[in-house]
Amino acid sequence: MPSTVTQKSSVVGVRFQKLGKLYHFNLGNHEDVEPGDHVVVETKRGRQLGQVMAYIDPNDVQNQRGLQPIDRKANPRDLIMKQVWETKELDALISCREKANELGIKDAKFVKAEYSFDGSWLTFHYTTENKKLNIGRLQKELNRRFHTKVELRLIGPRDVAKILGGYGACGAPRCCSTFLTEFSPVSIRMAKAQGISLSPQEITGMCGRLRCCLVFEYEQYVEAKKTLPKVGKRIGTPYGVGKVKDLRILRESVIVEMEEGERYEVFLHEIEPVEELEALQKKADAGCSKHENGGCDCGAR
Repeated sequence: MPSTVTQKSSVVGVRFQKLGKLYHFNLGNHEDVEPGDHVVVETKRGRQLGQVMAYIDPNDVQNQRGLQPIDRKANPRDLIMKQVWETKELDALISCREKANELGIKDAKFVKAEYSFDGSWLTFHYTTENKKLNIGRLQKELNRRFHTKVELRLIGPRDVAKILGGYGACGAPRCCSTFLTEFSPVSIRMAKAQGISLSPQEITGMCGRLRCCLVFEYEQYVEAKKTLPKVGKRIGTPYGVGKVKDLRILRESVIVEMEEGERYEVFLHEIEPVEELEALQKKADAGCSKHENGGCDCGAR
């Protein structure tokens, strides 16, 4: 991801939604535009109003010449019109759902209607598991109903959860609807590295996908785990020699079981590498394998 810079730059990152991703644009002749300002830009979805979030280092942007320039700085009328059209979005969503029901479209869920700031573009976000769903007729009906450019945009389960908001399994507001601007890839490996139960209730979010929070501490767990012995390894402890049964990664400790069956928590600074010390002692006792009759000068002893 291109890095942001504090000094003035010819490239800026513009965000069109509160928690949306950054899109890069060229300042062009609008050198008075600064982070925090609202601007009007031309996109594939028509003219859009967005907010400049930061300057972007041009050296980190591929194909800088292909960047669209900022059309103009937004004026107070643009901001008011954006608020006016936002008040019409709920009615538009209800109309879309009613029309879809009339046309017998049952296996699609319409979750959000979104107008462009000037009302020239209307996007309906929907989700469905039916890959063969034909919504062409619905789009034609909506075009006639709203007299504007209508787009039906298919989104995934995580985007649906982001739009709907609500609370996660932890009891706090969902990460995706409070601070996440992009979704990072999540895998089962991340849950295993953190010692989390692999039951669906423990690792699945409200969207039905792996929880985004599995990414947050994954790297710290991986780094911390490198300093601890593996499960099943014999180690020396203040209580004697035992076998590692479990890891307490963030505490930098392990649970050790003694031969008598007793278990203790042993911290990293208390661990002695018994197996490694035994291997070194065995090698030292074996002597030099190259000079069996003495006279060794190879440093094996």
